Amino acid sequence: MRKVAIIGVGMTKFGQHWEKDMVNLAVEAGTRAIHDAGIHQKDVDVLYGGTMSGGLFTNQEHLGSMLPDYLGFKNIPSVRVEAACASGGLALRQGYIDIASGAHDIAVVGGVEKMTDVGSHSVTKALATAADYEREAAFGATFPGLYAMMARLHMHKFKTTEEQLAEVAVKNHRNAMHNPYAQFHKQISVSDVLKSQYIADPLKLLDSSPISDGAAAIVLASEETAKKLCDTPVWIAGSGHATDTISLHDREDLLTLNATVKAAKQAYTQAKLSYKDIQHAEVHDCFTIAELLAIEDLGFAAKGASGKFIQEGNTSIGGKIPVNTSGGLKAKGHPIGATGVAQAIEAVLQLRGDAGKRNTGAETSLAHNVGGSGGTALVHIFTREKR
Repeated sequence: MRKVAIIGVGMTKFGQHWEKDMVNLAVEAGTRAIHDAGIHQKDVDVLYGGTMSGGLFTNQEHLGSMLPDYLGFKNIPSVRVEAACASGGLALRQGYIDIASGAHDIAVVGGVEKMTDVGSHSVTKALATAADYEREAAFGATFPGLYAMMARLHMHKFKTTEEQLAEVAVKNHRNAMHNPYAQFHKQISVSDVLKSQYIADPLKLLDSSPISDGAAAIVLASEETAKKLCDTPVWIAGSGHATDTISLHDREDLLTLNATVKAAKQAYTQAKLSYKDIQHAEVHDCFTIAELLAIEDLGFAAKGASGKFIQEGNTSIGGKIPVNTSGGLKAKGHPIGATGVAQAIEAVLQLRGDAGKRNTGAETSLAHNVGGSGGTALVHIFTREKR
């Protein structure tokens, strides 16, 4: 297996883009990544694009043909990747495997979603297809409800409080203030979260990630190619991918995402690192409880201790393990297919020292992307120095 580097990144601002369609967003992010890498369209060998539901959101499928066409990549192999909310993370892994295997030397990995062209009812219905539709969504168990059950059980077993959940949202909004690509540039307080409308008890509006449009793209290159093109490559040191039961009710433990645990173990083993070596992380915080579960399953906090761990400031910038310095899904936004790629971009910016006021000085970073309520998980580890 060859070493693989990220040599270019680009993304759009996340939010509501009424004046742009899905392809416009993808072209904007892809063009920025190519420019950042200092290459031309003709240099790209292959494209992997993550998107969850182009058909349901925009009535457009066959994105494996459409995206390279509008990006100016002529006749290259192109693959549309779908793994619900983990589509971007899985696209990254597929691009990584492609370059590592020696099949190609330069890959563009992108993610895109255009969610605001349909009403909230249609968005909810589309997102519910990432769960077991016949056995969960058809009975009213949409994602807010599923994650609310996790939150309520965590509160019951470990005395986690609604205030501790709220601290996740407060931290991530604070971080997003310094991210020009974030959807929300507004600080909130614990009181604001607690006073916001309930979506599914105990989760409230401000415990939840928003509906978003946006795209993100990165350029991957083999070690030999990266050395020729880039002075500041960021290396993919480890990559893990695992699945679990798609239905929450079939899990052995509702508070452990086994897909995350197994994917993390793969990534840590390949990178020859442990959770203790990670200095920055972007985790999948579609709801505040998801961030608590993630930092437990990734090893940063003991099972049941994440609420107190976050409340003590350990995951803030300057803390033991800064988490979601980008603002996370909660404040940066969550255009489904783009999320996993945007997480990798934040890792690159942190390791390059290009994150501005969000800089942590990290030399190792981890990105954690989840599909559904934990049916799929991707974990990638990035390093600043060649491994």
